[in-house]
Amino acid sequence: MQKLSEMDSSFLQQETARTPMHISPVLIYDQSARRDHPVRFDEILTTFERNLHKSAIFRRKLAGGAFGLDTPYWVEDPDFDLEFHVRQIALPQPGDWRQLCVQLARLHARGLDMRRPLWEAYVIEGLNKVEGLPEHSFAIMLKVHHSAIDGISGAEIVTAIHSLTDEIVPPTVEDSWHGEAAPSDWKIWSEASVKVLKRPATFIDKVQHLVPGVIRATRQRAVHKAPPLPPLVRCRFNGPVSSTRVTDALIMQLDEIKAIRRSVEGATVNDVIVAIVGGGLRKYLQSKDELPATTLSCTAPINMRSERNSASSGNQVSNMTISMATDIAAPLERLREVNRSATESKAFAEALGTSVIMDVSEIMAPQALGWGMRAASLAAANSTMPMPFNAVISNIPGPQVTLYLSGARLDLMMGMGPLLHSMGLFHAVFSGAGRITINFLSCREMLPDPAFYQQCLREAFEELREAAARQARRESKQPAKPKARPSAKARAKAKPAAKPKAKSKARPAANPKATPKAKRGARRK
Repeated sequence: MQKLSEMDSSFLQQETARTPMHISPVLIYDQSARRDHPVRFDEILTTFERNLHKSAIFRRKLAGGAFGLDTPYWVEDPDFDLEFHVRQIALPQPGDWRQLCVQLARLHARGLDMRRPLWEAYVIEGLNKVEGLPEHSFAIMLKVHHSAIDGISGAEIVTAIHSLTDEIVPPTVEDSWHGEAAPSDWKIWSEASVKVLKRPATFIDKVQHLVPGVIRATRQRAVHKAPPLPPLVRCRFNGPVSSTRVTDALIMQLDEIKAIRRSVEGATVNDVIVAIVGGGLRKYLQSKDELPATTLSCTAPINMRSERNSASSGNQVSNMTISMATDIAAPLERLREVNRSATESKAFAEALGTSVIMDVSEIMAPQALGWGMRAASLAAANSTMPMPFNAVISNIPGPQVTLYLSGARLDLMMGMGPLLHSMGLFHAVFSGAGRITINFLSCREMLPDPAFYQQCLREAFEELREAAARQARRESKQPAKPKARPSAKARAKAKPAAKPKAKSKARPAANPKATPKAKRGARRK
């Protein structure tokens, strides 16, 4: 039995029919190496069953909560049913990319059963005509609630259900797991009462840490003479979201992204992704005559696990805001501006303290925090006020080794995240197996043409790749710099010592200063 943190609980409070709060990794497999028969559903079930012990998330559910006065508990579900969570479906013929995206969006739009462990897995067969994928591939779409994981711990759970070899099913393991009863009413309400009494002291403590952090970060910007932040703007993705979802993805080679990164000194893979999204948004909004004169910005999560040395569960993230440079047409100039903005934003976040969001979530009661966040996001979505950010970009590094499930090789990773009112465009970036994907999610009212937005992203990527390649060719054609001429001191050291000349009995030279005086004396005589 374990209590949720206030930050984890805040995602439960934001759960509504229009804003389901789960994360959905999408895994696509190549089973062409299977010689006996295609992967069967019962083999996948066995693989899940024998890997359940690797993560507590699979078999625990929510209990308690004291009507929002305190955070609920995770308890081991005594009625856990694996076949309820792992399901099998198939795409209709012909089984192409568009049908896969439509199916993923529909599955992601439905919320989880909050009375059971907060995850589901859909085995999707019939991917027969998806360009770029081996024939007869299949996919697994996981849905895990954001209260249980963030992007980093989600990637670790993906790794937990795979193996490093192409074994059909993993070996049997000794599993001593057993269910447990929900906490008693006395335990729930007594702990909630203590928490309520301690909350004023918690508020004072967190404010004492927060205020110096804000002063320190503001002072650092002034010392480094950082340029002023761009004016806040608003776009079509800052309105209220509906219950429908649309999705698509741009698939790229990781080596190409790294080559682009090398074209701008100090740039990162994440900077390149932000620049691609900025270019895609620029093209998309230009086509709608909606491109603001100043740049749009995105929010990007920051992983805090290395700082806190914590386990791979729950949410341990902060956020930073980065300019997407949508007001810059030149691709490499856009990348340079993104890199500059990201560097400053990261420095500001470090000066402020990366645990600010987690600290603020502990100040209020979970229910009050949830009501406040829902009301604020809905009010902002229905207003005309400019927003501090206009999209979400979450970069999740995946496994860089080959993984297998039931003998099928993991060929591609994608994923989708949650939407909120005023946050209607989410880009989940997954890397692994030598490729990197930008999988975007929105609602149909905001993004009625997802295929066109995918085309805009592709064109932005190709323009950036070509600009980086042109710069690399120019640099390779530049003549080598001439060797620097050695200094006089170095030349003197290198020059062999001259032979000493024979001494000559030369008449000493007359003192030049005495000569005029001698002449004047001779005249007087």
